[in-house]
Amino acid sequence: MGLRDRVRALKIVDEAGRARGLEVLRATYREEKRWVDDEATQLPADDLERDDVSWFLVEVDERPVGILRVLYDPPLELYRHYEMKLTVAGIDVEEFLSQHRIAEIGRFAVLPEFRKYVVVVATLMRAASSETVSRGFTHYITDVFEDDPHSPYRFHTRIMGFQPVATHEVGELNSSSRRITLLLDLKAAYQRLRAGGGLIYRVLTEGWDEKLHERMGSKV
Repeated sequence: MGLRDRVRALKIVDEAGRARGLEVLRATYREEKRWVDDEATQLPADDLERDDVSWFLVEVDERPVGILRVLYDPPLELYRHYEMKLTVAGIDVEEFLSQHRIAEIGRFAVLPEFRKYVVVVATLMRAASSETVSRGFTHYITDVFEDDPHSPYRFHTRIMGFQPVATHEVGELNSSSRRITLLLDLKAAYQRLRAGGGLIYRVLTEGWDEKLHERMGSKV
């Protein structure tokens, strides 16, 4: 059985799933990166009851190996606090956020021994993007650390199609690294990946129904 057949992603909806997600955050955010002192603060129990937050877990052979959070309609005040410096001319951040439906990807973590497997990351992204698209959101926004050796920057930009749009020096995690803010047009990314017809497109859209494809401007 190949790795692809041993990987599954699921939404965290109860305390059992939260406990498994905290295993990943403990190993990565606390013990490896030292970005947090207590991983439980990153995935609070209250998040399970919120409609504007979703957490997703990816497992290999039922072992939790990766996690991702999606925050829907993040508050504009959050970006004002970050004091972002635009790297792309002609973008009015406040106007852009008001005219599009934005979801923020955060707390994206994969255990070290599984980071080299694109299918693991893509399966996690599939779970998140399926819900994001079904809710009618149009763009993803995320931050990556400039000097993190395990940054998903290359995956996000080269494979998914995220575009760097800004930088900022402060954030929620314990790191002095500059943050790079990336933006993804979901429909544009879908159409580019579909045109390529490769493994990433197949993994990302596996199980999608016709309605999800239609939202992205395509028919199956």
